[in-house]
Amino acid sequence: MKPPASAIEALLDGTHADPFSILGTHAGPEGTFARALLPGAEEAGAYSLKGGFLGAMKRVDGRGLFEGQLKGKPRPVKYRCTAGKHSWWVADAYSFGPVLGPVDDLLIAQGTHFRLFDKLGAHLIEHEGAAGVHFAVWAPNALHVSVVGDFNDWDSARHQMRRRADIGVWEIFIPELGEWAAYKYRIIGPDGAAVPLKADPFAFASELRPKTASLVARPAKRDWGDDAHRAHWAGVDPRRQAISIYEVHPGSWQRNEHGWFLTWDELAERLIPYAIEMGFTHIEFLPVSEHPYDPSWGYQTTGLYAPSARFGGPDGFARFVDGAHQAGLSVLIDWVPAHFPTDEHGLARFDGTALYEHEDPRLGFHPDWNTAIYNFGRREVASFLVNNALFWAERYHVDGLRVDAVASMLYRDYSREDGEWVPNEAGGRENWDAVEFLRAVNRAVYGSHPGFMTIAEESTAWPGVTLPAHEEGLGFGFKWNMGFMHDTLQYMAREPVHRRYHHDDITFGLTYAFSENFVLPLSHDEVVHGKGSLLEKMSGDDWQKFANLRAYYGLMWGYPGKKLLFMGQEFAQRREWSEERALDWDLLAAPAHDGVRSLVRDLNRLYRDKPALHARDCEGDGFEWLVVDDALASVFAWLRKCPGQPPIAVISNMTPMTHGCYGLRLPADGAWAEIFNSDATTYGGSGQGNMGCVTAHDGVACLTLPPLSTIMLEYAG
Repeated sequence: MKPPASAIEALLDGTHADPFSILGTHAGPEGTFARALLPGAEEAGAYSLKGGFLGAMKRVDGRGLFEGQLKGKPRPVKYRCTAGKHSWWVADAYSFGPVLGPVDDLLIAQGTHFRLFDKLGAHLIEHEGAAGVHFAVWAPNALHVSVVGDFNDWDSARHQMRRRADIGVWEIFIPELGEWAAYKYRIIGPDGAAVPLKADPFAFASELRPKTASLVARPAKRDWGDDAHRAHWAGVDPRRQAISIYEVHPGSWQRNEHGWFLTWDELAERLIPYAIEMGFTHIEFLPVSEHPYDPSWGYQTTGLYAPSARFGGPDGFARFVDGAHQAGLSVLIDWVPAHFPTDEHGLARFDGTALYEHEDPRLGFHPDWNTAIYNFGRREVASFLVNNALFWAERYHVDGLRVDAVASMLYRDYSREDGEWVPNEAGGRENWDAVEFLRAVNRAVYGSHPGFMTIAEESTAWPGVTLPAHEEGLGFGFKWNMGFMHDTLQYMAREPVHRRYHHDDITFGLTYAFSENFVLPLSHDEVVHGKGSLLEKMSGDDWQKFANLRAYYGLMWGYPGKKLLFMGQEFAQRREWSEERALDWDLLAAPAHDGVRSLVRDLNRLYRDKPALHARDCEGDGFEWLVVDDALASVFAWLRKCPGQPPIAVISNMTPMTHGCYGLRLPADGAWAEIFNSDATTYGGSGQGNMGCVTAHDGVACLTLPPLSTIMLEYAG
């Protein structure tokens, strides 16, 4: 039956509601009938995929519409097109059946599909005897969706997609299409207007900015050699393991000789050995997902499933993770489910409506970052994000996610004035949709990937962040201890003469140190936007700044909680960090800077090798105050302990005065070996100390406490 002229016009315009009903091969009263769009062709013939001739096609419209009767039953076909002396082949996407099935429809509709990244996006597959790419995208309010790209001259009429009405997903299989094809989706919104061309939310790779097209690619890699690493972490309690995290911005750790980004393979050659030599157990990357704007550091992502093209292909990141694992190093990535940028090629008003975000700006717009907030209460949106967490764990073997801006998700009034936010159903400020979403993420990753960990950047006193989800907690493995960071840096910035009046800047944190499983973060946020480097935050002249920083690191590594240090601070970077340049590695030629690097290396090794320093990081029975109230001398002393292991005393003197015979009560008489001294000459200190050992008599030892220093004593019997 010949379609009406209006249907043909819609087809040629790329706006037909059901192009598969008109194009492709169909059974008819006279046998199989074929209709195809073959722009530029003057003549065409239809063939089977194996090359058998099926019949001639007749051009019925000068814009490239052909029709013809074919031999046999309807089947996938290809066309041999000619124009003058030129000829070419076109496989007919409309002659292939759908790829998705009813089980996919059911699970997607329920929001319980945990393999969405195998179904949506662009996948290189074999289908009905042909190799090609299957495209699928969720756009439930769209009137029409086409996939456009460099393979069809960005013509929306060429590959109009099939709508799966029950779930609002559009799909098409394009035969003979290969890897690295650039593509986007052309979407007609419910008002009949075309929205800006959209990148694929599930794209596995993207063009390098400022280009924004998605790329057909295979995620990750097929061969992995990290079974031993993953089995180790699956078999231990991370709360009782040494975890010392090196936080890295991959675009500015180092650069190549041309000032350009290192590839993942180049980073692997340099960064993995460096992190291992420095004693770190984990590398945490600022977001590696695709993002259009370098100064966002990756926190405004437009491609959650695509490692950024700045550093090469997605297989390069997979090789980095595999290489790190084989060297005994874990890899964490920052993950941003709180918000997304409103770049026109991204998720904003994706199908012409507020699809991923809220329509109401009081719910859907983030005033701090001028971004859109995900609608966590919409099951398809929550599923998109849960699947992304699972994707990084499964396909890239990452060891965990540090979840950014959790506090902004938990509160409806976050950074908002009265009248700028909408209370929940009970009239409160809590965002219960976000709470349930975070629980769902943690249940999913912990339930399916043993050894995986999640870490919350959460700056408030929300209860139970690291309590399991089934106990009404949020279900995270760890939480950043923002209070520790704020209070201790505030203390270290004070002149020593004033520290006696602010003793509780150090002691207060121990009142809640075991209320959650904490990571102690000295992160990138503390060394940007005019805050200066950690070295410049320290009080005093240059010598005192270095001494303060060494003492501070000693205190932190002796303090209960896992450790995190942003790149460059391990050698006392002087300048504030900038994403536009590499770190100032030339500073290592200066003894004071190299001394700090040596100190961090030794602290990491000590922390890893001494269970007393790490095995009870999250449990109160691993900590005991020795000196809590000596504000006048600005001395702090505590004991770190673990059953079956010798205890370690951590003592800090935060004045520039040497305490020549400081009486310290210790829990056992006998020898206590000095296993760490931040004032050692090898670190750039004055070399004062206890000659390697002190002896306790009647429960008291007489110590030398060097100026602006932290020492550690291990019981030796």
